[in-house]
Amino acid sequence: MTSPLEQKKIRITGPSVVTANRTWDGAVVWRTAEQGWTTALADAAIVSTSDDARALLAESVADDVGAVGAYIAPVELKAGAIKPGNLREHIRSKGVTIDLLPA
Repeated sequence: MTSPLEQKKIRITGPSVVTANRTWDGAVVWRTAEQGWTTALADAAIVSTSDDARALLAESVADDVGAVGAYIAPVELKAGAIKPGNLREHIRSKGVTIDLLPA
């Protein structure tokens, strides 16, 4: 994962969102246009320029009470739906990959 501090040269090659992990339970969340967080990728704010991505990321990093580890992630727009843009984000969108409860 790329730290927001390392994302100084932000190059956007297509639609992107800001994603992070919710502070109280670690759930994957996406930043909304209403300056909140959502667990539904379909509700995420989509940006397509570096300036918009930088602004959304700065706003997201400042909200370290709601979520931590914010970074820009690619998405694909297919048939009116938002889909993860790479394998990492596809895995994250499906939730945890291990059983968190003891057997």
